[in-house]
Amino acid sequence: MTIEDKNVAIIVGHEFEDIEMEYCLLQLDHEGANVTLVPVEAGFNARHGSADAPIKGRFGTPCPPIVMQEGVRYDVKEFEELDLEELDCVLYPGGFSPDHLRVVPEVVEFTKEAYEAGTLVAAICHGPEMLIEADIVDGKDVTAWKSVRTALLNAGGEYHDVPYVKDGNVLTGRCPDDLPDFCAGIVEAFATEELQQPADD
Repeated sequence: MTIEDKNVAIIVGHEFEDIEMEYCLLQLDHEGANVTLVPVEAGFNARHGSADAPIKGRFGTPCPPIVMQEGVRYDVKEFEELDLEELDCVLYPGGFSPDHLRVVPEVVEFTKEAYEAGTLVAAICHGPEMLIEADIVDGKDVTAWKSVRTALLNAGGEYHDVPYVKDGNVLTGRCPDDLPDFCAGIVEAFATEELQQPADD
């Protein structure tokens, strides 16, 4: 089972959860997807005055990762360069990144537009905070890190304490330990070709 020719954008701000970006990048590339990393200057500025320093994860992983060559396993784009019509999946790792990104109106609106277009919107751990901000949780079966549970319930979601949940074109994962299941869920979503444009409310 592969997802060849599917285009996945992984969007991160400062202090993203390192392993969640790295694992999704490597696994989805391994499955055949075209992965684009999209670092957004949002959140605590860890650049310390250096314009060339990258956005970094909570544990210091830069985005893009300097140990892998751009153009081999991933490409890099500025957020403004993203074209929703070219994407099959928008993915948000957790960490503090989602909390930073959710106050960037352009990113929130992009997330909502992706959902409305029927694009797979995937988020893991604290990533579903972006889905709450984009107002696409109401009536959905979802999961996330346990500290996000109450926020999801307040947003109208139905929380499930399981590795991942897919409801329509929204796919959520619980925590880093569940990354294999989360990525497998993305692969299955494409393989079964069940993604449909959501019905008008």
